[in-house]
Amino acid sequence: MPSPHAAPLTDSSPLTTQELSSLATEQHRADRADIDLLPTPDLVRLMTRDDARVPEAVHAASDAIARAADVAAARLAEGGRLIYMGAGTAGRVGVLDASECVPTFNTRPGQVVGLIAGGPSAVTLPVEGAEDDGSTAVEHLDAIGLTERDVVCGIAASGRTPYAVAGVRHARALGAATIGVSCSPDSALGRAADIAIEVVVGPEFITGSTRLKAGTAQKLVVNALSTVTMIRLGKTYGNLMVDLQASNEKLRKRSHHIVSLATGADADEIDVALEASGHEVKTAVHMLLAGTTAEQARTALRTHDGSLRKALAEPTPAPVPR
Repeated sequence: MPSPHAAPLTDSSPLTTQELSSLATEQHRADRADIDLLPTPDLVRLMTRDDARVPEAVHAASDAIARAADVAAARLAEGGRLIYMGAGTAGRVGVLDASECVPTFNTRPGQVVGLIAGGPSAVTLPVEGAEDDGSTAVEHLDAIGLTERDVVCGIAASGRTPYAVAGVRHARALGAATIGVSCSPDSALGRAADIAIEVVVGPEFITGSTRLKAGTAQKLVVNALSTVTMIRLGKTYGNLMVDLQASNEKLRKRSHHIVSLATGADADEIDVALEASGHEVKTAVHMLLAGTTAEQARTALRTHDGSLRKALAEPTPAPVPR
């Protein structure tokens, strides 16, 4: 059940104009009132100077992001999923991160999910009013069979979007772990979640256009969340992307380069190992460093839940003579 300090439903109800203007993401900067009169180079410099402050704000939330990543890694290790939920830019950020986890970390189908208010069509076209419908968030989570093993990460610049807040509340009530990513302090979304990641980036370059600094902050947060989660799950070897899917020529060349960096083997040896392993980078690295066959390497990796470092740390049994 939700904790007693979870925000009441009215915290995500429609805002009055005065309430809207009081949000950190909606603040107006009077000193920027004449930017349309500036020369283009000055405009660009002014905007990029604003953007440069975003990483510092994300860095200030490092402890919360770390807690979220540890929770996510633990749930995913038990067969759960990381589920992003958001509307507009926030929803698209989640969908993008979920889709990129497949080729980067070879996540299993549906292990990282992106849900967006308005459904898949809202990724490219706005769906009017979708973010205001909290009941749709519940329907979306029920449709994918949410369980207590999952992690739901609501994303909303204002921290008040009904779709994100309702999704997090529903998930928490079912026992799933919950994360709230917002750019407003003490937000309804943050209070509804187990872990609040609040990155306050200040007024936008264009007042209220939260696809700008807020959107950049959200992308940096989910980058850190999913990447650190995958590192904890053994999806990398050091900083090498050893679980990538070599699904095209560029990625095959990248696979070869990664195996080279991990093993120091010569090009011909790497080609042989990659061919024998079916272009599985982890398998090829194990074969070259441990002197195993492809099947022995796969067995070692399975024994250690896919962690190449752990598999390499354990002596490989000598093959049984035939």
